[in-house]
Amino acid sequence: MNGLVLSLFPGIGMLDMAFEEAGFCVVRGPDLLWGGDIRLFHPPAGRFDGVIGGPPCQAFSALKPLADRSRGYPAPNLIPEFERCVLEAQPAWFLMENVPAAPLPQIAGYGMCDRILEDVWVGGMTSRRRRFSFGLGGRADMDVRALFHIEALALHSYDAEPAVIASCGGPSPSRKAGGAIRKNRGAKQFPGAVRAQGLPDGFLDNAPFTAAGKIKAVGNGVPLAMGRAVTQAVVRATAGRAR
Repeated sequence: MNGLVLSLFPGIGMLDMAFEEAGFCVVRGPDLLWGGDIRLFHPPAGRFDGVIGGPPCQAFSALKPLADRSRGYPAPNLIPEFERCVLEAQPAWFLMENVPAAPLPQIAGYGMCDRILEDVWVGGMTSRRRRFSFGLGGRADMDVRALFHIEALALHSYDAEPAVIASCGGPSPSRKAGGAIRKNRGAKQFPGAVRAQGLPDGFLDNAPFTAAGKIKAVGNGVPLAMGRAVTQAVVRATAGRAR
């Protein structure tokens, strides 16, 4: 086993899947999807080898104005909650995923580097692009940059599929003028979203979500190919550092 990992903002656990495949034991923290509140969560110190997570990205996404209008208030920045949990847990290392425009985490006592990665660069199917920030306790930034290397394909497709997003391009159920219901296209689009994210057929078949809810959950996750590539980079960078 590669160690014990705390997953923050886990959603349906798509990044967790890649770490579990690599032999990590992943403990999931609270998530809004399941009624949890990260602001009330306080992890124990010294128990976890690593902390991973992707704070909600709407505050820094190009779709922020749309998200703000749909919820009626500005999207919150929860990166400070990720920083706080890492400081409280004091793991040997951490990994944060977010959109490229998001600010980098600032966590005292850790050397850090960041990498921009696109799903198709590591064998995935989509153009989804994310920034991964990796930190090692007690190391300088220069050391971490040398250790944290994500292996990409020498040749990859230049015809990537569009990135899967939480709405998958389909509308939510709503009423037209006259009271008619506009049909949600989520049930039709969901199998394609599952395939594009690298997930197995039948994923979430038995989950208690609506079609729109399944698309949102899958669209908010890290594509599996991307998660696997980043996990292997963490394994190499942290070799011999498990508690």
